Amino acid sequence: MTVRIIDPENDVGETIPPLTAHAVSVSLPTWSANVGYEEGQEWVLSKMKTGYPRFFIHKSIESFAAAVVEGYGRPGERAMLFPSHAVATRCIDFLHNQAPELGLQQVQIIDLVPSVEKTQSGVVEEVPPNISAVIFPGEYFKIAKAFWQHSGDGVSSRRAEYCHNLFSKGILIDSKRREETPRMCKGPKRYQKKTSIDITGHPPVTKSPSPETPNGTAEVQEPTQFVEERFGRNLDLSLTSNAKLAIRRRIAGSLTANVGLAEALTLEKDHERSRKVAGFSEDDVYLYPTGMSSIFNSHRNLMATRGQLKSINYGFPYIDTLKILEKFGPGCLFYGFGSSEDLDDLEKRLERGEKYLALFTEFPGNPLLKSPDLRRIRDLADKYDFAVVIDETVGNFLNVNVLPYADVVVSSLTKVFSGDSNVMGGSAVLNPNGRYYNVLKQTWVADYEDNHWAEDSVFLERNSRDFVPRIERINTNAEAICDVLRTHPRVKQVNYPKYSPTRPFYDQCRTPNGGYGGLLSATFYSTADAVAFFDSLDTAKGPSLGTNFTLSSPYVILAHYTELDWAASFGVEANLVRFSVGLEDTEELVSIFRHALKAMPN
Repeated sequence: MTVRIIDPENDVGETIPPLTAHAVSVSLPTWSANVGYEEGQEWVLSKMKTGYPRFFIHKSIESFAAAVVEGYGRPGERAMLFPSHAVATRCIDFLHNQAPELGLQQVQIIDLVPSVEKTQSGVVEEVPPNISAVIFPGEYFKIAKAFWQHSGDGVSSRRAEYCHNLFSKGILIDSKRREETPRMCKGPKRYQKKTSIDITGHPPVTKSPSPETPNGTAEVQEPTQFVEERFGRNLDLSLTSNAKLAIRRRIAGSLTANVGLAEALTLEKDHERSRKVAGFSEDDVYLYPTGMSSIFNSHRNLMATRGQLKSINYGFPYIDTLKILEKFGPGCLFYGFGSSEDLDDLEKRLERGEKYLALFTEFPGNPLLKSPDLRRIRDLADKYDFAVVIDETVGNFLNVNVLPYADVVVSSLTKVFSGDSNVMGGSAVLNPNGRYYNVLKQTWVADYEDNHWAEDSVFLERNSRDFVPRIERINTNAEAICDVLRTHPRVKQVNYPKYSPTRPFYDQCRTPNGGYGGLLSATFYSTADAVAFFDSLDTAKGPSLGTNFTLSSPYVILAHYTELDWAASFGVEANLVRFSVGLEDTEELVSIFRHALKAMPN
């Protein structure tokens, strides 16, 4: 489908896709709208119906947070909402670390849980709708928001809407109040029993419980229908465990067929496995609320396993990855070029005895689409004892197989794995042949919380069913657009793995049928050319990537507006335009881009 911009001025702030309550992108259709957003100009901010969820707190979340403060806070206080007490505690730790003057008594956690009476009466579902609110003085909102953004562990908008409804009816209450109420029993038998599920008449699918795999693989629930009161429709939350299992099998590469949920779970576990690593299965796949959450928690678990050591960020990074490594631990060694000379410098440091926790890198990088030399990095890691964490979001595992070089592979499922731009998610994959696997597995087993909200999981599973054919078409379209841009004399440079000087490193990891992905970027000889081209480009325009429709943005303006000189020092120019190519007709896309190129002034 093509998302057309009809009226750029009035489209500012609209959801992408249109009329999507939980959209993860927002329309910023002109260069000036992107600048206005970054500068906080009222003509843009006043029109924002939504935004990218880690940067823009959804209005339903804001509404719920305000209600919690009204019920439990004091005048002038704000609240941040998290899916568990453990996450809320980490937010408080960050607040005190960044603002030491903040007194212990000035911050509190309110754990909202179902009341005993409502649980016993069967009002609350099998999926616990718990919320942990951190309430703090309003002047510290910016710091709390930074934790929300960097960690990616805030509640989703669907979870907030669902739980706000229960809260307004008195079903969700402060856990301290519930502890004061005697517990008579655990509720009706149908809420106690966990059995196999036969969704549509297929033979029941069972999963043997394992103490080593508490990663959303709980025994599948019975098919009880529940009513989601706020929307007045049936929502079968018993599908959640099966949906998560199917998602994890797709990420593991053992589920590649475009089939419904029931049939998906009857297929052979290792059918057409895409990730060629011995001993690997979905038991080594962990789901997270967002892609950044998978990075944040991987870093946290690595420190818990290997100690408080500095990390290495190799290559120009997605902004929050670097912030995590800098703010949550002893610091970071940053190699922004991701060059062979950077690895030479790292090797010299290692030879002198410097010790590091892990090297974090993207494959390929965003937005320059450079590919790191994973073989050399793996050799250095094995020789000098550090872990390797690879973000495969841009490449995706159908195009590249990076797991053999990693200890942990992370990804944003929000992007092309979903494609529909209406749900968040992330994953972390452990390499069973990695040198730290046994100790990392122990840490994950002890620490992991499955905080991916039930309804989000159901949406994500449905969206990802046609993941394989979508990737093939996106690869084809991206190469066609790349060819159009590369042959135009006013385009300074096109960044794409196929035409990058680092292509040999990409090809080392490319799968037999893999392409070069759906993300590319271009720079222009002047800002005037970039602006004219972008404003005339008839695609959806906003943050995010990996959408089923082509999505464009002046990426450096959006991601690094306050540090443009710093970004430019690593070759990331302010007039760069990034394209996430979608599923449109190839010739139609080519025509759209050629038309925009003609708009540049003579």
